[in-house]
Amino acid sequence: MKCVIATPASMCRATASARPADMSRGLVLLFAVVSGLSVANVYYAQPLLDALALEFGISQAAVGSVVTATQAGCALALLLLVPLGDRVDRRRLMAAQLLALVAALAAVGMAPSAPALLAGVFAVGLLGTAMTQGLIAYAASAAAPHERGSVVGAAQSGVFIGLLLARVFSGGISDLAGWRGVYFCSAALMLAVALPLWRRLPALAVAPDVMSYPRLIASMLTLLRQERVLQVRGVLALLMFAALNIFWGALVLPLSAPPYRFSHTAIGAFGLVGVVGALAAARAGQWADRGYGQRTSAAALALLLLAWWPLSLMEWSLAALVVGIVLLDVGGLALHATNQSLIFRTRPEAHSRLVGLYMLFYSAGSGLGAIGTTAMYARAGWQGVCLLGAAVSLLALLFWWATRKA
Repeated sequence: MKCVIATPASMCRATASARPADMSRGLVLLFAVVSGLSVANVYYAQPLLDALALEFGISQAAVGSVVTATQAGCALALLLLVPLGDRVDRRRLMAAQLLALVAALAAVGMAPSAPALLAGVFAVGLLGTAMTQGLIAYAASAAAPHERGSVVGAAQSGVFIGLLLARVFSGGISDLAGWRGVYFCSAALMLAVALPLWRRLPALAVAPDVMSYPRLIASMLTLLRQERVLQVRGVLALLMFAALNIFWGALVLPLSAPPYRFSHTAIGAFGLVGVVGALAAARAGQWADRGYGQRTSAAALALLLLAWWPLSLMEWSLAALVVGIVLLDVGGLALHATNQSLIFRTRPEAHSRLVGLYMLFYSAGSGLGAIGTTAMYARAGWQGVCLLGAAVSLLALLFWWATRKA
């Protein structure tokens, strides 16, 4: 009987051969690009609020309802559409949602009245969010366990860049072709990525004992009740995205008024400085996978709170505004990537439901921030907006401190 002794080299070769192959860079890039284009649709209206108020006769205090209608669509998508990824063929689901999103964008571009506009942006929020979060969950399920953090981080970086560049794209196109042109151009872009998406997305097996749709939706409540990490990280997401929307939802109002009177293109360009946040977010997910999730969270929340000091100086210094935007986006987006990395560690069979539940907190925070910031600006101006944002950011930091050992 022959005995074979395994050498370190042979053991390394066996480990390497047993490890699943890494996802191709082209597929990772596709996830990032389409996720970014999808989420951008949800944010095109923010730099256009003054133009929409003028055309449809909406008051300055109430124009935030456009963003709120979009976020209401986001919330329903997270509750009713995103969980479908755990039940049906995800590749077919993405294709159907993309075509429906194209139709919704065209409807907004042709909106003849304020009610039609609100209905259209609601549908854009519904389908844009379903596409974005469905792709994030798709990437998490398609990636091998050893690369899941980096793949999800790359896709999430695409989301962040799309979110930030949405304001630049929206402002620039609206100056050239009006606000309706923004939505027609976006519909064309989504159609352009439809074929590559259909061809490249990998087919993922659907569990043979998949539950019915009503049971699938009902199971989300069970997940929310059982997963402590989801509860804590969801509340942090709610507060963090409320803070981000308090800033971005009100920025167009003082910059489009005297003494600045900036164009939509110039206002949207301020979003470019926040691209630095996407780089921080790409690293934050990897740090969380290495066991530094709490440290990353603390640093991100501290930056989020600190950002409001230079932001409050905008009326005296645009350079301070730029510094504040960098701090705000780096802090917020790094926390977001850390949250998702920690949540995806829990239930691999429920990635779509987990991301849907987590992003419900995000949607609630975004909607509350959009309503609160326009109302605050109408009552107390830019300084009131900054005080509100700082208060919400401080509350997030205190909540993290109270729950850090959970």
